[in-house]
Amino acid sequence: MWVYPRPPRLETTTALLEVWLGGVVVASTRDGWRVLETSHPPTYYLPHEAFAPGVLRAAEGSSYCEWKGRAAYYDLLSGGVVAPRAAWTYPQPTPGFEPIVHALAVMPALVERCAVDGETVVPQAGGFYGGWVTSRVAGPFKGEPGSMGW
Repeated sequence: MWVYPRPPRLETTTALLEVWLGGVVVASTRDGWRVLETSHPPTYYLPHEAFAPGVLRAAEGSSYCEWKGRAAYYDLLSGGVVAPRAAWTYPQPTPGFEPIVHALAVMPALVERCAVDGETVVPQAGGFYGGWVTSRVAGPFKGEPGSMGW
């Protein structure tokens, strides 16, 4: 969304956020957050307690976001299915992003389904970004062909 700010803005959401893996809902909440950033669809964060017991397994590696800080990764597990490094969190987020400490974002392309208020999201293109594309947002978005230099 080109109307979203830079630097990004964090806001709460009461939309129903759901994640499916292994044929079941593994995370669900109406107490989430979304990060709004220029040229990206929203990235949604769910509180740690929104995930079913046993679904999260700490994974190797980290990455760095200039806005939110160093991310740690989790595999998601359900019904014999493993989604490697499908979720990430900020154990020590930068100023302004403290509310999402230990909340998790999920890469929709790596799980069966993510939904916002019942609408199945389309994963943000490019394989790197974690945005959730719904009918409420319009692109083009970073990650799509031709957006490398944005």
